[in-house]
Amino acid sequence: MTNTLTSPDRQHFAADPHRPQYHFLPPANWMNDPNGLIQWNGQYHLFYQYNPAAAHWGDIHWGHAVSPDLVHWTDLPIALAPTPGGPDSGGCWSGCAVNYNGIPTLIYTGVQADAGQITPTPCLATSDGDLTVWRKYEGNPLFTAPLDNLVGFRDHSLWREKDVWYHLIGSGLDGVGGTVLLFRSPDLYHWEYLYPFCAGDTYASPTLSTGAMWECPQFLSIARHHFLVISGMTRDAPLYTFYLTGTYRDHRFYPNGVHQLDWGSEYFYAPQAMLDDQGRTIMFGWVREGRTVAAQDAAGWAGVMTLPRLVTVGEDGLLRLEPAPEVQTLRSDSIHLSNIELTALGPDPVGNCFELLADIDLLDSADLELDLCLSPDGQERTRIVFSPTRTAWSVIRDQSSVDPTIEHAAQSAPLQPGPLHLHVFVDHSLLEVFVNGTCLTTRIYPTRPDSHILQFNAAHAHLKSLDLWKMRSIW
Repeated sequence: MTNTLTSPDRQHFAADPHRPQYHFLPPANWMNDPNGLIQWNGQYHLFYQYNPAAAHWGDIHWGHAVSPDLVHWTDLPIALAPTPGGPDSGGCWSGCAVNYNGIPTLIYTGVQADAGQITPTPCLATSDGDLTVWRKYEGNPLFTAPLDNLVGFRDHSLWREKDVWYHLIGSGLDGVGGTVLLFRSPDLYHWEYLYPFCAGDTYASPTLSTGAMWECPQFLSIARHHFLVISGMTRDAPLYTFYLTGTYRDHRFYPNGVHQLDWGSEYFYAPQAMLDDQGRTIMFGWVREGRTVAAQDAAGWAGVMTLPRLVTVGEDGLLRLEPAPEVQTLRSDSIHLSNIELTALGPDPVGNCFELLADIDLLDSADLELDLCLSPDGQERTRIVFSPTRTAWSVIRDQSSVDPTIEHAAQSAPLQPGPLHLHVFVDHSLLEVFVNGTCLTTRIYPTRPDSHILQFNAAHAHLKSLDLWKMRSIW
């Protein structure tokens, strides 16, 4: 069944100062998890959790967009909508897309709400090849939860080894911790439950618990390394995404470490990656809002995707995320500086839709501060502060907006030793920062129309090079 988009046209929001212009988001209303990432006949397809009727979570469908280059997108009709009386009557929740013998196939979580009980089950849908019309399998759901002591049962990740398909579903074991369950099938329709692929809270660090329920699991194999990416739900802490390093053996994953994927914590969630025709692993993540639900409803939209990120493995065996090179095609007017002492650079009015790339030597272990979206009187500003003596860098948001209802908590990430390689993307209310192998995604909502200034402050630093580009809209 084909569904049409019923939300307002994008031009309806042209004057919204907080709406991103070079990151993907739907024409209007609510978006969360990226789903079904796949490259098909050379085109990149992005599906996503979508409420076509409001700017808050609920009535979940699968939205759909297509791109020739990962950055310029065309909205397509809604791919999946709840079927009244069916196993997905309560929503079409997160899942993935695979190529099954030349047939585009979606595996997603159908949710049935009956007498207050929510029952999630795996469902399947296929397309003839243009990926715009999807038919749900008449035998849905494919199977039900195999155990009684599960905390959650949803979200899907598939891969094939020879002629066998393997299928991960996010869950938790009551009294144990988050887990990922493993199933196998010869044909995507008939499934056998095997065992927990990886389970428990054993690998928590003092600052990072892996949670009671693991959402949106994805098993990645890159450069002969194996990783399990998970979005964790805890009872007492915000949502966040982490990944486990470890060994894959006999169709089980044996973890040996837990690592944060993006230091924006709850602002970066439910990422999904795909392998494209070039053999690259490309990832998108959902960036939630940092404002109230009432503000979302008043704005008429909520949620945005990160830039497409290239996922690689560093020399230390850990994941590295960096913007896909296709993002460079959005660059326009530029500024270039090189080989100057950086004590105070700026103030310069650069706007709130730009990319900054800088290489800096921090001398004498001195701190460095970069002010973004700064108003002339300093009332509004977002600070990125680098503190080599504390081996950390932080995004300070206590003055990011004069709106007191906006989230203002500071966020920090570890700072690796050596010269500072800084890559910053500002897109109105969205900030993505990449620093020496770490990244941090967050939200800022500068309210004043003159909060367009950029300024560096440092006691002792040498700027080797700096490039700044204004960024074109992707629409």
